[in-house]
Amino acid sequence: MTSSLKHRPAIATSPDKMEFAADVIHGLSQASKSLSCRWFYDAKGSDLFEQITELPEYYPTRTETRILQDCAPAIVARTEPGSVLVEYGSGSSRKTEILLSALNKLAAYVPIDVSEAALEDARIRLSAKIPGLRIFPVVGDFLAEIDLPASLRQKPRLGFFPGSTIGNLTRDAAQGLLHTMGERLGPQSRLIVGVDLIKDPAILIPAYDDAVGVTADFNLNVLERINRELSGTFDLDAFKHRAIWNATQSRIEMHLESRRQQTVKVLDRTFDFAAGERIHTENSHKYSLDGFTELAGKAGFETLERWTDANTLFSVHDLRFNPR
Repeated sequence: MTSSLKHRPAIATSPDKMEFAADVIHGLSQASKSLSCRWFYDAKGSDLFEQITELPEYYPTRTETRILQDCAPAIVARTEPGSVLVEYGSGSSRKTEILLSALNKLAAYVPIDVSEAALEDARIRLSAKIPGLRIFPVVGDFLAEIDLPASLRQKPRLGFFPGSTIGNLTRDAAQGLLHTMGERLGPQSRLIVGVDLIKDPAILIPAYDDAVGVTADFNLNVLERINRELSGTFDLDAFKHRAIWNATQSRIEMHLESRRQQTVKVLDRTFDFAAGERIHTENSHKYSLDGFTELAGKAGFETLERWTDANTLFSVHDLRFNPR
């Protein structure tokens, strides 16, 4: 590791309240109401998600962690010394510790996340655990273009996109995002991606609708955020969390369902809800191994290696950007 640096403030590229308001009003104005899952992650939402990752029903985090522990030596062997590790949607960066501990010749670590609180917590923890690690936090949506610090722009880059966050996007959008990541990381750069796999709905649905209701609180928190930041009048008790397996689209869908007929105000707009009407808040697409390899190939990536757990619940893919 390089010598220790003083704390660097996070580079701010986060969307402002006007963008939040515009997106919420647009989504609620549609015939089929929706809210983007990008708005889940205020400080409370980030904390709730960390609680979700520790639930017994939520297999992705612990399964991906075990896979990363097993495949870390292979990832390290392919990584050029002096590389920059860029993580998209870093959250707590806990799984990243596996790679950071193994990649002991990194130039820097650049975590990107919409939650400044999560980034700061991770920076403090990682600085204590891995002395000398240069950390350049970036507050922002990884879907937007993010400019790396000038001192890192010429360094080789290794991208890290864990947690099957890729599953939140449609397949076309996922292909587009992968291609964009490849272009920004640079030719011949590598990207490590965590991908959740298609499996029995009896395993999938409880992972998104746990028995104690943490996922329900996480979903409902977006309404609480609208109330707090956009003068919303949502009655959280008047909506219930729903998790549905859409076999046609190979995805879990999360919705908030109105328990009764009601009218809600956001800023100066009003929105009517019928009893049973839903707000679609998140998709989590699941892939087959070959299906994701094919999608990555269309985005310009060759698959160097892919790993799964013994039960084939989850997968990790080592990709190299090699557009033709």
